[in-house]
Amino acid sequence: MKRFFIAAAVLLLLASCKEQRQSEGEKYRIFTVEPVDQTLTTDYTATIRGRQFVEIRPQVSGMITDICINEGDAVHRGQTLFVIDQVPYKAALETAVANVKSAEAKLATAQLLADSKETLFKEQVVSEYDLQTAKNALAEAEAALAQAKAQETNARNDLSYTEVKSPVDGVASMIPYRVGALVSSSIAEPLVTVSDDSEVYAYFSMSENQILDLLQQYGSLQKAKELMPDVELILSNGKPYAQRGKIDAISGTVDEGTGAISLRATFANPDRLLRNGGSASVVVPTVYKNSLTIPQSATYELQNRIFVWKVVDGKTQSAPITVYKYNDGKNYIVLSGLTAGDVIVAEGAGLLREGIAVDVAQSSTTSKE
Repeated sequence: MKRFFIAAAVLLLLASCKEQRQSEGEKYRIFTVEPVDQTLTTDYTATIRGRQFVEIRPQVSGMITDICINEGDAVHRGQTLFVIDQVPYKAALETAVANVKSAEAKLATAQLLADSKETLFKEQVVSEYDLQTAKNALAEAEAALAQAKAQETNARNDLSYTEVKSPVDGVASMIPYRVGALVSSSIAEPLVTVSDDSEVYAYFSMSENQILDLLQQYGSLQKAKELMPDVELILSNGKPYAQRGKIDAISGTVDEGTGAISLRATFANPDRLLRNGGSASVVVPTVYKNSLTIPQSATYELQNRIFVWKVVDGKTQSAPITVYKYNDGKNYIVLSGLTAGDVIVAEGAGLLREGIAVDVAQSSTTSKE
C-alpha cells in the first residue's frame, strides 16, 4: 500500500511538471516575416563552345604528305596544318601556265591577221567577209586566252589548297589521320578542329514560361539582356568558375520539339580553363525587391497546399500561404497569407499541431539563409 501511494505521488508530480511546461510554452526557433530584397538563383545545364569552332577539311583530294602540328597545339591564323601531295597539282599548274602562253601567242597572231585584213579591206583588196572572219578569229583567240587564264587561276588555287591552313587562332583537337592517308573534301571526319576559346559561350535553355516571365519583368528581350545581372558558371567538378558571364543572346523562336528557348552566356577564358565541348551549369540570379521571404523549413504541405505555423497570442495557428512558382531550394517568396511582422515557427513544421504554446520571449529567432 505504501508503494502505491509513492507511485501515485510520482505520477502527480510528473503531470504537474508537464502542465507547467505547457503553460510556460515550448521553445522553438521562430522567424519574423519582413520585406527584403531576395535573390533567387536557378541552375541550367549548359554546353560550352569556343567563340569560334572550325572543322578543318581539305578542299582538294590527295594523300597527306606532312602533318605540321601536334595534337592539342595552339595554332595561329594562316599557319599550315597539313600538306597534301603537291606533285599532280604542280604539274597541272605548269600545264595551265603553258596553255596561257600558247593562247597569248595565238591571240597575237589573230591580232596581226585582223589588222592586216583591216588595211587590205580599206584598199579594197579583200572582201568584208574576209575582214569579219579575221575579227571573229581575234575574238575567239581573246576568249581562249581568258579561259586559259581562268584555268591557271584554278590550278594555282588547287596547289595552294594542298597546304591546309588554319582560318582562326585557337587550339587544335586530336587528329584522326596520319601521313599517307587519302583524303578529300567529302571526308566524314574533319582533319582537325580548331577552337578559339579565349572567350567561350555557354548555351542553355529556358522554358517558354520562363522567357515570358522575363518579358513581363523587363519589358522586352533586348532590355532583359541589358538589365539582367551577371550569371555564374558551375564547372562539371562542382566548383564555381572565377569569371562571371553575361547573357547576350536569346533565341527569337521556340523549339517545337522541346518547347524551350535557347540562350547564350559569354564568359572570358584568360586561363584557358574552359574547353570547347565541355559541360557546366549556368546559375541565373533573379532579384525580387521588398519580397516577403521565408525559409522552406518553416512550411509543410497538405493536399497540395503550403502552410506555415503562425504564432498568434503565444500559440501555433495554421495558415495557408501562396508562394512564387520559382525558388532557390532554400527559401520561398510569399505572395499571400502572411504580412510583414508576422511571427512563424521557423523549423519542424511537419511535427507541430494546432494550439501548441510557444514562449516567444524565450524562443530563439532565426533569419533566412
